Amino acid sequence: MRESKDFLRTIVEEDLKSGKNREIITRFPPEPNGFPHIGHAKSIVINFGIARDYNGHCNLRMDDTNPTKEDTQFVEALQDAVEWLGFDWEGNVRYTSDKFDELYNYAIELIKMGKAYVDSASEEEIRENRGTVTEAGKRSKYAQRSIEENLDLFERMKKGEFKDGEHILRAKIDMSANNMQLRDPLLYRIRNVEHYRTGDAWHIYPMYDFAHCLTDYMEGITHSLCTLEFENNRAIYNWVLETLGLNLARPYQYEFARLGINYTVMSKRKLLELVKGGEVNGWDDPRLPTIAGYKRRGYTPESILNFCDSIGIAKANSMVDVAQLEFCIRDDLNTKVPRVMCVLDPLKVTIENYDGCEDIDASYYPHDVPKEGSRALPFSKEIYIEKDDFMENPPKGYFRLTPDQAVRLRHGYIISCKEVIKDANGNIIEIKAEYYPDSKSGSDTSNIKVKSAIQWVSAKEAKKVEVRVYDRLFLNEAPEGIEDINPNSLQIIKNALIEPAVITDKIDERFQFEREGYFYADPIDYTDENPVFNKIVGLKDSYAKKTKVTEPTTQAKKVQIDGEVVAMSEEQKALFDKYLELGLNSEVANTLARDENLSKFYEEALSLLNSPINLANIVSNEVARELKQMQISELKFSAKQIAQLVKMIDDTTISNKIAKQVFEEMVKSGENPTKIVEDKGLVQISDPAKILPIIDEIIAKNPDNVAKFKAGNTKLLGFFVGQVLKATKGKGNPKVVNELVAEKLK
Repeated sequence: MRESKDFLRTIVEEDLKSGKNREIITRFPPEPNGFPHIGHAKSIVINFGIARDYNGHCNLRMDDTNPTKEDTQFVEALQDAVEWLGFDWEGNVRYTSDKFDELYNYAIELIKMGKAYVDSASEEEIRENRGTVTEAGKRSKYAQRSIEENLDLFERMKKGEFKDGEHILRAKIDMSANNMQLRDPLLYRIRNVEHYRTGDAWHIYPMYDFAHCLTDYMEGITHSLCTLEFENNRAIYNWVLETLGLNLARPYQYEFARLGINYTVMSKRKLLELVKGGEVNGWDDPRLPTIAGYKRRGYTPESILNFCDSIGIAKANSMVDVAQLEFCIRDDLNTKVPRVMCVLDPLKVTIENYDGCEDIDASYYPHDVPKEGSRALPFSKEIYIEKDDFMENPPKGYFRLTPDQAVRLRHGYIISCKEVIKDANGNIIEIKAEYYPDSKSGSDTSNIKVKSAIQWVSAKEAKKVEVRVYDRLFLNEAPEGIEDINPNSLQIIKNALIEPAVITDKIDERFQFEREGYFYADPIDYTDENPVFNKIVGLKDSYAKKTKVTEPTTQAKKVQIDGEVVAMSEEQKALFDKYLELGLNSEVANTLARDENLSKFYEEALSLLNSPINLANIVSNEVARELKQMQISELKFSAKQIAQLVKMIDDTTISNKIAKQVFEEMVKSGENPTKIVEDKGLVQISDPAKILPIIDEIIAKNPDNVAKFKAGNTKLLGFFVGQVLKATKGKGNPKVVNELVAEKLK
């Protein structure tokens, strides 16, 4: 049991102590409509971890009530994620679809009680009649139907006699409720498509709010742990159970903050777009935040578990820096993996005064790592070093090999440069060197002073490998889409050279390539003929100077783990419901509703421009970042200027990417955004006449990729779109570019 308890474990302990529960039963209920990501890992750790800590058990349940998006591949990915993280579920995998008969019977019961009715109003009518935060809703005229008529219609809905959307089943609760979730919520909808498990047996499917609480009840769940966006849905959860009289041994819902990480998207919709659009190479692409992606990249289960533990369980949403996750994998691998040498960009060195060959015994681990093991490093007359480990005209502070500066070969001898060989273009292609026989590492008697050691491999014995160097997929802290993708997120090095022991001994799948970072033998593409290594993470945070991120401290962890429960006030709930009505997603709505300064700023901007979603996105991200450091009165920009900025986005005058550049200028100068765009020439390019010549040029430069695309590799569409956007310096309209590129490649 952990020493510091979070608020969920406090609740669990109180329930056990009071006798409310004799055994703790939780559940992890994902929708099988995509691969699980790092946010799911947090939920897995919480649900399975709490059950384990209190000698209970956790069910794995597929919430498969939307047949239009679900698939068995997603079920398998979810099972694999739970097992890989080291957890076991109770019994067999459970499916909400296994409870369709029972759920249908509960719906019949509500109809017979007069608590549910079939509504035949259009989607637009239902939306209009729902009311607003300040005005009560209006109940549908179809709510007056008799119980007999409702039962008949619901039965016919089940049999497939109606089209999608022709009827729905609604609960009859309170159209004037402050919590708008209670204004006669939807219980069942028609979906005339085959379900991946039940086939065409059903034509109606239960909504989450109806199915979830009842499935929890039927499984004997005691604590239904959800993310914060379901806070207002708890009222429906309780209403369904209480109305049906399921009050004994019933489950209770509790909410915790969902995981948000900068430079990362965790929306399933956006992840699906990346996969389907060919921006990444499938759900297990090592650049994605999916569990499968982290697993293939080389992350360990322990590193993910440590990360989830370090961020803790809090009630208020916040953004975690991705550097904290990267720290966890470095920290885990540091004492586990062997150190080896790999030369990514080889430069030949011929040691003229050395003949023959020898094996140098070299430890896999530094002295401060409590592990043992060594290998034989072949040493010979011809070796390879990294190109950037030699400079002919070095700057001050350069301590590697130069014409005037000797250097040590790691584990080996000291060498010095005698001659630089260049090709006809002046490029350095070889170094002629000499070594000092009495300078061997561990028995050096040469008294030669050097300031650094460099990695190397023997030319004859080195093995050629492919190295995939991964960087962050997105350039921006709060990425929105394709325009924010990092074009250099993957670099493939085909001719790297590695010491032979890495290939022959295979001590571990993971290695530290000295001075380069941690690497993993790709579990899918690695073969003896073509060894492939993925870069897991660098040896230090290369973004630290830009983001001023420090490694997490014990104190920081404690503050996050001991987060207090902060329920929404009535005013905040009203704003939250209003923002959901405006179309904002629950996370953005929650952020704005809970922060008085942000909501006031947003309301003022909204009064000037009717663009609720785009305004909300920039206020909840960019403006919120500035308000963490100063008061509204100290900002150099106004809500009016933000409205002007968003209007230019709406009018496609500028792209989202350009908008962020403009915003940064507004932060510094307070200048009008329209003037910034005009002065800097940042207007978005949407004219096909200007874009098509760029597309033609890029297609002409990449005939091999064009051929591959036409042969069926449609993932390359993303490559061409990215090249065009890069050529326009981010000014190209992504939507227009996508359409034009797709048309040109037909």
